[in-house]
Amino acid sequence: MIDFTTIGYLKAGTEKQQRAYEILTEYRIFEKLTGYTPILAGTIPIGIDIEGSDLDVICEMKNKIEFERFLTDIFSDFNIKVESLEINGEDAVVSNFTLEEFPVEIFGQNKPVTGQNAYRHMIAEYRILQEKGEDFKNRIIALKKRGIKTEPAFGILLGLENPYEDLLKF
Repeated sequence: MIDFTTIGYLKAGTEKQQRAYEILTEYRIFEKLTGYTPILAGTIPIGIDIEGSDLDVICEMKNKIEFERFLTDIFSDFNIKVESLEINGEDAVVSNFTLEEFPVEIFGQNKPVTGQNAYRHMIAEYRILQEKGEDFKNRIIALKKRGIKTEPAFGILLGLENPYEDLLKF
């Protein structure tokens, strides 16, 4: 299995994965976020991205206000938007900006990144894609191109009642 806790695997991936690696490295995104244990999650790492897919970087934050301030300061050159919210009763911070052709989302929660749903969903989806093969992967991508989000697309093809919860069981 790929070690998704670093971005080195992107160098040998698809053209888009290689480009993502170049951008993340050139702008030192993971270096800047080192204190927050960043991991690239979402569709690009597992090769089911479509045009406009963003670079989802998840982080472990301890203090919401400190993390918001850090993101605003460190990425101020990129017209960053930072928002504080609550997800399933837990504090979270979401920030968005653009690096060249990539929309970037940095998400922080006060929990280890490998315990966050974004990472857990990605790992489950990766395993399912490995098991189900190329045809299944292409069907997921086709659903995504029709505007269906990733987890619901898996839900449709796997017959899951609540894909956001059910994928966490894989």
